[in-house]
Amino acid sequence: MLILNADDVRRCLPMSECITAMKQAFEALAAGQAVVPLRAQLPVAPHSGTTLVMPAFVDGGDGPDALTVKVVSVFDNNPSRDVARIQAAVLVLEPETARPLAVLEGATLTGIRTAAVSGAATDLMARPGSRVLGVLGAGVQARTHIEAVCCVRSIESVRVFARTPASVEALVAELSGRDGLPEDIRAVASASEAVSGADIVCCTTTSRTPVFDDADIGPGTHINAVGSYQPGVVEVPAATVARSRVVVDDYESAWEEAGDLIQPLTDGEIDRDHVVAEMGELVGGSREGRTSDQEITLFKSVGLAVEDAMAARVTLANAASLGAGQTVSW
Repeated sequence: MLILNADDVRRCLPMSECITAMKQAFEALAAGQAVVPLRAQLPVAPHSGTTLVMPAFVDGGDGPDALTVKVVSVFDNNPSRDVARIQAAVLVLEPETARPLAVLEGATLTGIRTAAVSGAATDLMARPGSRVLGVLGAGVQARTHIEAVCCVRSIESVRVFARTPASVEALVAELSGRDGLPEDIRAVASASEAVSGADIVCCTTTSRTPVFDDADIGPGTHINAVGSYQPGVVEVPAATVARSRVVVDDYESAWEEAGDLIQPLTDGEIDRDHVVAEMGELVGGSREGRTSDQEITLFKSVGLAVEDAMAARVTLANAASLGAGQTVSW
């Protein structure tokens, strides 16, 4: 049994490779080569937490198959205990026998693969000449989303806003001078300043209510929204959803879990046909991510187990070539 800790996963799952793997994941899902049940959600109310169980099998076609189960927990009280809010582990099984092969630190993998999905969506939906990125939030997802967007667009300026200024300053200090990122990464004083005039906006928060004003989103903006995965939680104003071309990672999962879409649907501001495509259709070319430079586009992600399976496949392949991780008896 191979054990890969957070540092191992970061080393073995480069963002550019993960973006490619996410496109392959959605291609497999669209082709019926992936089995991805809706994730089971276990509320842990006494500790303000939720534990999710996410299994997936991918028929690799010309490549190797992938079989994984991820257990990921989101416990809101953890920061007060000096423990990360998200805890996760990915169990990788041998597809032919279900023999356990590896356990990967799952929070890091989730952070990278979630941003990589947004990177793939940005590549397929944002205007090619996009130069300014606005980021709302200053946690792990903010960091990885900056990296992912910069992998697919020539970003010249990044503007970051979050409710805790110290977190933003720490993010800016961490990313400044990093290879592949622009020199201009700055903290700003408001959400309006972050998103006004931005070509691309990434919403990466834990907020339960909209994190920007609809009036601040200009024509041609592309939005990635990843923070909400429950019906009662939203980041994007309903008015913005209503005037956007909306693409989701998966129709069924989005209508079960994406509060950003479910609430406008319930209020009669959109109907189900307002979602024009899922990612696999964009990757396969049967649907377009954008039809004009003036169009506002929105990618709403709730996260799918097929993403974990394909990210784990890349991670293990690189671990084998790099000699990463620790092997223990099983």
